[in-house]
Amino acid sequence: MSVPLPNDYAERVYAGVLGKVIGVYLGRPFEGWTYEKIQEQLGDIEYYVHNKLNVPLIVTDDDISGTFTFVRALADNHFDVDITAQQIGETWLNYLIEKRTILWWGGLGNSTEHTAYLRLKNGVQAPDSGSMALNGKVVSEQIGAQIFIDGWAMVSPGDPDQAAALSEKAARVSHDGEAVYGAIVMAVLEAMAFVEQDTNKLLDTALDYIPQDSVIRKLIDDVRTWHAKEPDWRATREILAANYGYDKYGGNCHMVPNHGLIIHSLLHGENDFSETMKIINTCGWDTDCNSGNVGCLMGIKNGLQGIDLGLNKGADWRGPVADRIYIPTADPTWGISDCAREAVEIINSGRALAAEELWQPKGNAPFHFEFPGSVQGFTITSGTGEIENVEGHSSTGKRTLRLQGDAETRFGTPVFTPSVDIARYFDGKGYALMASPRVYPGQTINGRISGSGSANLYLASYGGDDEVVISRGEPAQLNESGVTFSMPVPSVQPVFEIGVELLEGGVVFLDYLSWSGEPEVTFRQPDTPKGKHPSAMWRRAWVNGVDELWTFAESFRLMQNEGRGLIVQGTRDWRNYTVTADVTPHMAKAAGIAARVQGMRRYYGLLIGRDKKVRIIKMVNEESILASADFNWSFGDTIELSLTVDGDKIIGVANGVEVLKTEDSTLACGGIALIAEEGRTATNSVRVNPA
Repeated sequence: MSVPLPNDYAERVYAGVLGKVIGVYLGRPFEGWTYEKIQEQLGDIEYYVHNKLNVPLIVTDDDISGTFTFVRALADNHFDVDITAQQIGETWLNYLIEKRTILWWGGLGNSTEHTAYLRLKNGVQAPDSGSMALNGKVVSEQIGAQIFIDGWAMVSPGDPDQAAALSEKAARVSHDGEAVYGAIVMAVLEAMAFVEQDTNKLLDTALDYIPQDSVIRKLIDDVRTWHAKEPDWRATREILAANYGYDKYGGNCHMVPNHGLIIHSLLHGENDFSETMKIINTCGWDTDCNSGNVGCLMGIKNGLQGIDLGLNKGADWRGPVADRIYIPTADPTWGISDCAREAVEIINSGRALAAEELWQPKGNAPFHFEFPGSVQGFTITSGTGEIENVEGHSSTGKRTLRLQGDAETRFGTPVFTPSVDIARYFDGKGYALMASPRVYPGQTINGRISGSGSANLYLASYGGDDEVVISRGEPAQLNESGVTFSMPVPSVQPVFEIGVELLEGGVVFLDYLSWSGEPEVTFRQPDTPKGKHPSAMWRRAWVNGVDELWTFAESFRLMQNEGRGLIVQGTRDWRNYTVTADVTPHMAKAAGIAARVQGMRRYYGLLIGRDKKVRIIKMVNEESILASADFNWSFGDTIELSLTVDGDKIIGVANGVEVLKTEDSTLACGGIALIAEEGRTATNSVRVNPA
C-alpha cells in the first residue's frame, strides 16, 4: 500500500529540482578542487563563481542529465513500482549515445559509468553490469550511484521502503558495495525530507537501510560524533580528510570521502540552505555532485522559502538560473528544458506510482508558471524590463508571469540551443549539447495574456547562414480580463526561441504559452555558396547517433561501423504523421526511416535490407518484425520511403506504392529518424506531414 502524497508535494518537488540544479551550477566551475586550492583562489563559496573562472553558469552536466533521464525508466515501463535493475539498464541503452551524452566517457576500467555502459552494450544485464565481481572493488564504488539518485527519492515522498528499493536497483546498474549504500542513504534522506525536518531523525531512518558493518555506516557515525564535539566545520573537515580522504580510497572519485562531506555539511549547515551550500562547496572534492545532492535534499526539506532566504544574505540563487536546464540524450524531447518541466515529470511519476490522477497545469501547457517564482527560462531578449512570477491575473490557474518593459521589448524562452556560441562552447567539453527544436512549422503557438496596450507572439529562428530571423504574429489588443492569441509557425527552421513582444510598453501578465498540431516541415541542406559548409545550427538540430554524419555532398550521409545508428529530430509532441525520405544505401546491411522515435531503442522503423526485404519493425529494447515483404533493390538505388503512424495504424510505402501495413499500440508519440545499419546511406530530403 503506497504512502499518501503530501499536500505540498508538487511545490516541494519543484524546490528539490531547483536545489539540485543550483547546487550543480554552483559547484561545477571548480569540480575536483581541494579545499586548499579553493581557499587560495576563490575563498569561501558563498555564491556563483562562474564569472571569476570565465565559464558559463548554465551548462550540460552528467549530474543533471543523468538524474532526470534515468528515472524515465518508470514511465517507459508503465510506472511499475517493481521495476527491475535490468529494465533501468535498458533505459541507459535507449537514452545514451556512446561518447556523446550524459556520462563521463572515461574508458573501460576508468569511468565506472562508461564501464557499466559497455557491459550493457555487450549483453551483460543489470545488476551484473555494475557488479564488483565483474568490475572490481575500486571501480564499482565510485560516486556515480549517488549523483543520479534524486529522482527515485522524489517519486517516493515519505516512503523510505520504496525510495530504498528503487534507488538500490538504479544504483546497481553501474555500481556496487559502498557506492550502493551511499546512494540508498541519500535517497531515503530525500524521500523522508518531505515529511520530516530534523536532520538527525532523517539520518537515523536512513541508517536502517544499510548494513551495520558497512563503511558508509561507520563514516556517518564518525561524522556525527565529530560534529557533536566540534562546532567549527573547518576543524571537522580536517578530521574527515585525515580519516576518510581521497588518499584512503582509490579511483577517480570515490563514494566514501564525498558522502562524508555531504553528511558533514548537512550537520554543520544547521538547516540553512545558503550556509549548507557554502560548506559543501568550500570543502572541495567532487563539488558539483555533492552540491547537487545536498541542494536537492535542502530544497525538499525547507521548500522554496529556504532557498529564497539566501536573498537576505545577498544571494539570489534563482534569478541567474531562471529555471534553465540542458538534458542532452538520444531523445531530443528534453534537450532544452527547465526546472518546472522536469518537476512536473517527476510529480506525475510519483502520482502514477501512488495511483493518483496526473497533474496537468493549465491544460498541460509547456509554460504554465504555476510554481511560485518560476519563470521557466523566460528572460528579456531585447529591450529593457522586468520579469516576475506573481499570484493572480490568471483565468486558468493560480499564477502568471508579470512582464514589464518598454516599447518593442521581447520576453522569450529557449526551445532549442539559444546561440551559436553556446553550441560551440560545449564541443569537446565532454558533455555535448545535443537537442532538437521543440516547435516546428505546421504547428501553432498559442497563449493567454492580460493587461493594456498591444502585444504579439514572436519566434526567433536560425537562417541559412546561422543569422537570427525574427518572425511575428498578428498584434493583439489587450484587456484586463485577458485575451487568447495565436501564431502559426512559419516555414522557418530551426526555431530556437518563442515569446511575447510588447508593442507599446507597460505591464502585461502572461498566463501560459503553448503550441499544438503536427509538424509540416521539410529538412534539407540549406542553400550555401559553392564550397562552403551549410548552417551549423541546421545540422545541430539533429541528434547524432551514428558513427559519422556528413552534411556536405548530400544533406545527410550516415556511416555506421557496427550495429545500428540513428540521427533523430522531433519530440514526443508528435503523434500522427507521415515521414518521407529518399534513401540511397551505398553499402549497408539495412537502411531506412523511423517514426515515433523515443531514443536509440524505442521506435517504429521502415527498413530495406541487403537480403532484398522491406520490413516494418518495432524496436522497444529488442527488435520485433511487425510486417515484411520481398523488395528488389540494388546498392546505389534511390528509394523513396514513407512511414505513416496514425493511431494504431502503421503503413509503409516505397516509391509511391504501399508495401506493408500493420497495427501496434506500444509507442504513441515521438520524433523521426534516418537509420543506417553497418554501412553507408545517404538522403537529400526528409519531409514530415500530418497523417
